[in-house]
Amino acid sequence: MSQATVNTNTKIKMTNISKIFETEELETHALRSIDLEINAGDYVSISGPSGCGKSTLLSILGLLDMPSDGEFYIEGVNVTDLSLDEAAEIRNSKIGFIFQSFNLIDELSVFDNVALPLRYSKEKMSEQAIKTRVNECLALVAMSHRVSHKPNQLSGGQQQRIAIARALVANPAILLVDEPTGNLDSKSGDQVMDVLEKLNENGTTICMVTHDPRYADMARTQLKLLDGAILTTPDIVERVKAAV
Repeated sequence: MSQATVNTNTKIKMTNISKIFETEELETHALRSIDLEINAGDYVSISGPSGCGKSTLLSILGLLDMPSDGEFYIEGVNVTDLSLDEAAEIRNSKIGFIFQSFNLIDELSVFDNVALPLRYSKEKMSEQAIKTRVNECLALVAMSHRVSHKPNQLSGGQQQRIAIARALVANPAILLVDEPTGNLDSKSGDQVMDVLEKLNENGTTICMVTHDPRYADMARTQLKLLDGAILTTPDIVERVKAAV
């Protein structure tokens, strides 16, 4: 994995990223010449109509898929052509994921759900260090009082906050957030978005995919995708709003 000469403040840098899905009969251009830079402390939203490439872009950002062309760096490390094992190592150490499905384990307590990334980390931590870090993250999402509960004893909004704490626990370079309110009612969704906003105010770098324009507008940088490309001119942005 090569090291690039980049601003030390830069968490994500993509240059001319494309993604093509091919079958025997069809070639689909999911992403077209994406240039993207996310710096420490940024809050970026990605929105656009269904099929515009949002999920594909998030998958590549999270090293769940690889681009067909272009260059991609995470904290100065070239991750464009990693092996599966190398990608998993970078993903586990650099990226926190928050999905619309909470992906919590019902048999485990809140504490043990949040502690999982630390217990499976390549760098072993003492139980006391794990306890300290888990409690710090639960405090950040105002869920310390639920530490001994099981996920099925919590509301959807509370479960999402636990999922956020779990994503934070390994101190990732960036949080990738995929439709975080998709399974929540509007009140719970607003509460979760308030948590994300406060985390960003305290320095957490966030990149979020959302279909909800209210939540997209909460981000300081708002990117619109259409047909796999990032739109930059006002008249094209209006086309996206009309298509959503």
